[in-house]
Parts: sequence; C-alpha cells; structure tokens
Amino acid sequence: MTALGVPLDASALPTGWGARPPGDDDVAALARLREATRRGPDGAPATSAPADTSTVEAVVVGPASWTRRQLMVTDPQGSAVAWAVVHDRAAGRTEVEVMVLPGTPHDDEVAAALFAWAETAGVTTAMLRRVPSTQLDSGTRADDERQRRWLARAGYRCVRTWLQMSRPVEPGEAEPGVLPGPRPGVTVRRVRAHANGLPVAEDLHLVHQVLEESFADHFNSYREGFAEFVVRLQEDPWHRWDHWWIALVEVDGVEQAGGALISSVLPPDAGGRYGSYVDYIGVHRRARGRGVAKALLHTVIADAARRDRDRVGLEVDADSSTGADGLYLALGWRTSYRTESWHRYVQVER
Repeated sequence: MTALGVPLDASALPTGWGARPPGDDDVAALARLREATRRGPDGAPATSAPADTSTVEAVVVGPASWTRRQLMVTDPQGSAVAWAVVHDRAAGRTEVEVMVLPGTPHDDEVAAALFAWAETAGVTTAMLRRVPSTQLDSGTRADDERQRRWLARAGYRCVRTWLQMSRPVEPGEAEPGVLPGPRPGVTVRRVRAHANGLPVAEDLHLVHQVLEESFADHFNSYREGFAEFVVRLQEDPWHRWDHWWIALVEVDGVEQAGGALISSVLPPDAGGRYGSYVDYIGVHRRARGRGVAKALLHTVIADAARRDRDRVGLEVDADSSTGADGLYLALGWRTSYRTESWHRYVQVER
C-alpha cells in the first residue's frame, strides 16, 4: 500500500479494507466523495454546483497529480470511502487533505491512518526538497466537528478562520457606467496576450511581483518562485489566462503597477450557470488608499456579467486587522460559510 514510495501501514485499517493510489476509473466516485465531505452538518452542500469532476480528474490523473501523493481507501466491497491528498506546494509548505465519506464505519480509524500516512508523505516531500522541516497545512469547514476532531487528534492546531463569500452578478453590470470606474490616476487592464492567445511574459512577471510584495505582510506569507507560481495555477482546470488583470497607478507622474487580480471559472451550478472566483487580489503598498481594490473587483464583476455568469466568489481572512471583509460587504458580497486553516510542523530526521 504505497503512493510514490510512501507506505501505509495495512494494520492501521480495518480488516478487509485496502488502500491504493487512485486512477482513471476512480474519478467519478472520488468526485462524489469530495462533494459529500464538503456538506454542512445539516447535509446542505457548500454550493449548489454538482460534483466537480474536472477538478478531481486534474488531481487524480491530470497535471495536478504530478505535485501530489495520494491514497484512496476502499471498503471490503471495493467502494471508495476515503481519499488523502498531499500536495507539495512549495519548499516548506505541504497541503494535506483527508476526506472520509460521511457514514463510513470505522471512520475515526480510517482518518487516523490517513493523517499518519500524510505526515510521512509530508516528511518525505520535505526531504526531497532538502529543507529541514515543513508546514502541514490542512483545513475544514468551521462547523464540521468530525473533521476538526480528526485534525486535533493528528496534532494540528487551528490557526486561522476564513470567510467564503459570494456576490450575485446582474446582467446589467456588464454595461459601461453601471459600476463605478477607477479613480483618477488608476487604470485597470487585462494581461496582454500574443496573437496565439498566450500571455506576454512581462505581464505575468509583473502580476507575480505585485502579488508577492502585496502579501509580504499577510498571514502565513512565504516566497514562491515565478515558475512554481504559474505552473501551480495552470494545474487548475478552471484557470484562464484572460482572467488576469493589472492595476496601474500614477506615482510622481510615473505609471507603476499598483495591484493585480487573478480569477478563474466557478463550475456550473445546478442551473448550469457558471461563475467567477477571485483567486488572488493584491494591492501594493504604494497604491493603498487609492481605490485600487475596488477598481479590480468592479472589473471582475463586469467581466463576469459580460460572460453571462451569475456570481463571483472569493475567500477573505476573517482574523485580519485590515478589515477587508468590510470592503467586500460594502460591494455586495455575503458570507456563505466559514472555513479554518489547521497547521502542524514536522521535522526531517537526519
């Protein structure tokens, strides 16, 4: 029972249960499992969207699988009942996701086995990165007491709370003048593209630089190289190059990059309507207080309306002293539910 050389102790699972890396034939079952674990305590789904098969396929057998180790647990009937994914996100940063189908017998036992395996996989990842330690970063809905219990037992600690917010988009917001324009001295443009549709390298580097410098004083910030950054974003099947924007500001008569926003496509909901999602929005120190964030957000709202999308989602740090949630509330976003980040640090034995 291994995944890229990381063993799982077979005795840690109930008798007759098995574990193996998932493959093509498991995508549909894992998509349903993932969706089921994201429901609230009342059984209500986190979103109205059906199971997102595209994302699961990318993780299991697509480009996203190249930076991940994973195991699927099956019951004696051969049904997929649990899935663990360990993502080598960056040097010293390892994301851990353990999903167990609600109602599964022996769920505490299965979860404990997978969290133990994930820790070993995280240490292996750190060793290959030649770093002395790594942060294991996992998460859960704030109201999921089952997952919170498993995280605590596995040695994780809750370190942050996040608001998962959504804003409805009206078709009329695509029209010029309906949403406020940028303030004087601020302009927003899409990342430039070549004739073949691929983005201009200079603009990609500019977005990366602005985001890195904007987030330097944020919670859990770390340096991520440009190549790793763009490769990671492209792993997402809902990533689109024409969803990147740059905000330019005049500083002492010179136009400089003052902010950036990267968004992606939200999978269709039960009614078949797509949405947009703000993956990153950053405002550089030199541009703060000039309405750059509002200008970028109005841009993505108008873009969603032009694409006939009905919502824009985002995540905001509920514990931040910046009061960013106040800005989003003022612009029409509302909290759908809360999530939590749980961390654990592990050392590489030498």
